[in-house]
Order: sequence, then C-alpha cells, then structure tokens
Amino acid sequence: MKKIYDAVDRFCARHPRFGIPDLMRWIVIGNVAVYVLMLLTMRADANALSFLYLDGSKVLRGEIWRIVTFIFVPASSSPFWLAVSLYFYYWIGTSLERQWGTARFNLYYWSGVLLTAIVTIAASAISGTGYPVGGTEYVNLSMFLAFAFLFPDTRLLLFFFIPVKIKWLAWLDIAVFVIGIVQSLLAGSWLGAILPVVALLNFAVFIWPEVHYLKERAKYQNSRKTVQFRQAQQQQAKQAQPVNFKKAVRQQQQQLGYHHKCAVCGRTDTDYPNLQFRYCSKCAGYRCFCQDHIFSHVHFTEEDQ
Repeated sequence: MKKIYDAVDRFCARHPRFGIPDLMRWIVIGNVAVYVLMLLTMRADANALSFLYLDGSKVLRGEIWRIVTFIFVPASSSPFWLAVSLYFYYWIGTSLERQWGTARFNLYYWSGVLLTAIVTIAASAISGTGYPVGGTEYVNLSMFLAFAFLFPDTRLLLFFFIPVKIKWLAWLDIAVFVIGIVQSLLAGSWLGAILPVVALLNFAVFIWPEVHYLKERAKYQNSRKTVQFRQAQQQQAKQAQPVNFKKAVRQQQQQLGYHHKCAVCGRTDTDYPNLQFRYCSKCAGYRCFCQDHIFSHVHFTEEDQ
C-alpha cells in the first residue's frame, strides 16, 4: 500500500497539472443537468435515462460511455436533499483539491470511479447478469471520510443549527459502510457488498499512509529534542523588536526614587517638589525638562541618544 502511495506522490510531483481543475463543479453541474432531464422525461418514459447507468453486461456489449455517465445520475429524487448533498460534496471536494492539489484529488476521485466500474463489469462477466449502478454514493462517502481524517476538528452545522465536529460524523460515515455491506450480504448481493469495500480500499491507499505520516510528524514536533523553528523565529523576532523607550525610562526613574528629572539641569521632582516638569515632543526619545528649560533647551536628536 505504501508503494502505491509513493507512486502516486511521484506522479503528482511530475504532473501537477494532471486532471480537471475544479472537478467537483463539473460533477455538480452534470448532476443538476441529468436531474432536470429526469423531470422532463419522467412522465413520458421513466426509463428514458437508463442509458446513463453503469451496467456491466451492456458495457461488455460496447456501451463504453456508461463507465463515466453513471457518476452524473442524481443520488436523490428530492430537489431539497439533492441540493444539500451536492453543495456538501462540492464543499468537501474543493477543500480536498486545495489541500492535495488538482492531480492528487483527480486521481483519488477517478480511481474510486474506475474501481467501481471494474468491479461492476467483472461481476456482470462472471454472473452473466447486468447490475445497474447509478451515482457514486460510496465514492462520495469515501471522499467525506478522507476530509474527516484530514480536518477532524472542522465544525459542521447538522440540520443547519447543531454544531458537530467532522470527526464524529466520520463514525456515522463508517457505520453507513458497515450497514451497506451487511444488508447486501443478507440480501445475497455480493456486488453490493464489494462496492463499499472497494471505496474503503481506495481511501486506504490514498489516506492511511498520510495519516500515519501526520501522526509521526506531530510526535516528532512535540519531542523535546526537536527545535521548534516557528516558535524560535517568533521569539527571535520578539527580542529584535525596538525597546519601548518610554517604558524603560519610567522603570529606571522608579528604581532611582523619582518620576521626573530635567535633562538639562538634572533637578528631580523628589528634590524640588514644587518645580513643574514637562516633556518635549520635538526631542528624540523621551526627554523631560523643568519649567526653566522646557522652552530654552536645545532639542535632542537621535545622535545624542
């Protein structure tokens, strides 16, 4: 598995522009277009768009387009839930593409689609029966699982008002996989049991080595022997900041037992409590002068500091 992951890394490094940029946008547009066609043709013929479904027996007879067109079959007939699901998976897909890059995300999505097509065609070839598959339910669920592993603390509003972290919803996603496998086995549909397993296999190839790498990196960063470059850089920048001259002067004056001292004659408010002191805004630094020298002194420059 690690060798496949390393091969994917090398391919993405050599071909960073591979794939379709903003892939999920085109997937969403295709789903919406097919849904509109379904609404227009449903009254005339409910099976008018059956040529879009992935049917292994028909693919073997030459209908190759089914390998791609089945991904545009809407997952729901309800316009509300279709809009919610499309928006949700568009958000997840674009986030993964920003994290991985176009090449890796395209490989992840299309490998899930390709594995689904291969398993379906193989099942039809072995059994001699067609198994129509519409939509990429398990591919999308594996995409959500990948997002949850990479961004576990991202919050999502469940039912539009309940904030829930993605990592908790990931367990629900895993439960959907398990339930789908068990139900298919009980119904005697071994193809229905293999499709979620294939989606999980695709997830394992692309994500599991990366999750292991992230854990090892976090463990290494928390080691006492490790130099935290970012923290050291911030600390160095903080030390390099200019000293607050005004604050430093006040602290020094408090240590010496007075608050104000004339920069010309040296008299302080402790020795001469009735003497008035002022600060000059034209002098460089934080200069204090008594009432006799506030208007008659020579202004200090930066060279005098």
